[in-house]
Amino acid sequence: MTFIEIELDDGRTSFRPGEELAGSVLWDLSEGESVQSAPDSAEVRLVWFTRGRGDRDSGIVAAEELAGPQAVDRRLFRFTLPAGPYSVSGKLVSIVWAVEVVLEPGSRAARTEIVVSPTGREILLHSDQAAEVGEVAEAGESGKVGEELAEGEFWGPGTT
Repeated sequence: MTFIEIELDDGRTSFRPGEELAGSVLWDLSEGESVQSAPDSAEVRLVWFTRGRGDRDSGIVAAEELAGPQAVDRRLFRFTLPAGPYSVSGKLVSIVWAVEVVLEPGSRAARTEIVVSPTGREILLHSDQAAEVGEVAEAGESGKVGEELAEGEFWGPGTT
């Protein structure tokens, strides 16, 4: 049985900036009675990426190289979440956070999506209850409710 999994401590997937995200990555590259060779490298990453229309963007915020990976292995990881960008879901684009593990060669990988925002909930910019451009929305960086969202702006460090 071949698998790659990411387990987050307590199954938690919602976080606030500055909080610690911890868990484990595990994989089994065996197939029945035979065991494939161990990966040459293994890395767990904290990433964000955009989803939606237009150009795609992404960033690796933190990465941990997992030394000496075996064909069947389990490793712990721990990251401190940065101040932003926040998890945002809009009509045209969303910002999504994830933890991923990549085994080489072969680019074998697994990804688990998480939410990072001051409220611990994704900031929605497309529902009837969410803010549209120029309307009042959830608390921004200052933590004050009532901040306005300018066209093309998202909440995160340095936005006002």
